[in-house]
Amino acid sequence: MATRHLYVARHGEADALGTLTATGRRQAALLGERLARVPVTAVWHSPLPRAVVSAHEVARHLPGVAVAPADELVDHVPHVPAPADVPRPLVGFFDGFDTAEAAAGRRTADALAQRFAAAPAGADDVHEVLVTHAYQVAWLVRHALDAPDARWIGLESANAALTVLEYRPDLPPTLVTFNDQSHLPPGLRWTGFPGDPRV
Repeated sequence: MATRHLYVARHGEADALGTLTATGRRQAALLGERLARVPVTAVWHSPLPRAVVSAHEVARHLPGVAVAPADELVDHVPHVPAPADVPRPLVGFFDGFDTAEAAAGRRTADALAQRFAAAPAGADDVHEVLVTHAYQVAWLVRHALDAPDARWIGLESANAALTVLEYRPDLPPTLVTFNDQSHLPPGLRWTGFPGDPRV
């Protein structure tokens, strides 16, 4: 039975302008070293610079593997809940979204799931790396678990953390691991979270 293996990662640490930091480059390189043990068939990345640079750092450890942008991986809010469903601390976060912007984000989120969150069409296994952003990792995990749409909220991802999802024909998706940072030394873990949750 052919399986699509998705290795989904948030880009490495970036500065306030979205430029990858030296820490972010190191995180992405370590992720690439870890993925070198996997028969990766493609690396897809968000078109935003912090993801582009991260993907190419990862790909340096995957000789011969194609690297390409995927517009569906761009940073966006995938679902804007109804006001009554917004957790109280996040009410202000969603205040600025008008109906058109919310609908555009949802279309992009649906396109992301349609393109990547499915069993492969052929008879062979597929191993794809997706270098994207925290909200997109959260959306794919929510989608795999068939959780309510608003449940993407609160599924935080560290920079260069690895989430692995598997898709097989006629079976529900498998969440193999979420937010795995074992390839990063302690000083490079847990970046990208609000505050400092390092453990």
